[in-house]
Parts: sequence; C-alpha cells; structure tokens
Amino acid sequence: MSRLVRIFALLNDEIMKKTVFIWILKCVAAIILLQTLFFKFTAAPESVYIFSTLNAEPFGRITSGIIELIASILILVPKTTLIGAILGGVTMLGAVFSHLTILGVEVQDDGGTLFILAVITLISCLILIYFYKDNFTKLLQFKM
Repeated sequence: MSRLVRIFALLNDEIMKKTVFIWILKCVAAIILLQTLFFKFTAAPESVYIFSTLNAEPFGRITSGIIELIASILILVPKTTLIGAILGGVTMLGAVFSHLTILGVEVQDDGGTLFILAVITLISCLILIYFYKDNFTKLLQFKM
C-alpha cells in the first residue's frame, strides 16, 4: 500500500512541477509583452526610432502594441493560452527577424536587451505552444 501512495505522490509532484513551469512561462511571456506597451503607446524615442527604421511608424508601433496586449491577455487565460502563444510567438518571430536583418542585435546602445527579451518571449511562446498543442484540434472546432 505504501508503494502505491509513493507512486501517487510522485505523479502528483510531477504534475505540480509541470503546472508551475507552465505558469512561469506564461508570466514571463506576458510580463515582457506588457512592459513594452508603455514605450509603444507613449511614443518613446526608442520605439519611434525602431519603427521609423522599419518604415512602420506610427502604424506598426501602435498595431504591434495592440497585438502584444491581446496576446499577453490570451496567454494568461488557460482556455486561450494556445491562441495567445501563437500570436505572441509570431509577433516575436517578426521582432527577432527585424533585429537580425535590419535593426541589428543592439539598438541605440541597449546592449542587445530588446533582442534578448524578444528571444526569451519567443522561446516561452514556443514551449507553451508545445504544451498546449493538443488544444489545437479544439481550437479548430470552436463554435460560438
């Protein structure tokens, strides 16, 4: 009997670790996405510079801010985590691509901080997509 109890305790421990890991990923992605909104919506010089360099100022700056706001909210809601992770992942893929092809890893002497944050968010979103991949079929069957 004690062996069975130990097995259930181990299983419960693994489930708990996975749940905590997933919530850490969600929080990391959402916090990074949310903290950039202030700069985008207030037209901070760094954001204006980045989107001017990409020939997407102000439309790209504001649109990406709205998309990142929506993605961060969706990531935190368990039923919509997959949608948010896909949206956030695609957005960060664009950010990483822009850094590697046009902006450079370091933008205005930031030491590569924006690039690193984009990579961390992209990785977090990709891992969330992996964990929630079974929800993809449910997503396709969604009805109002």
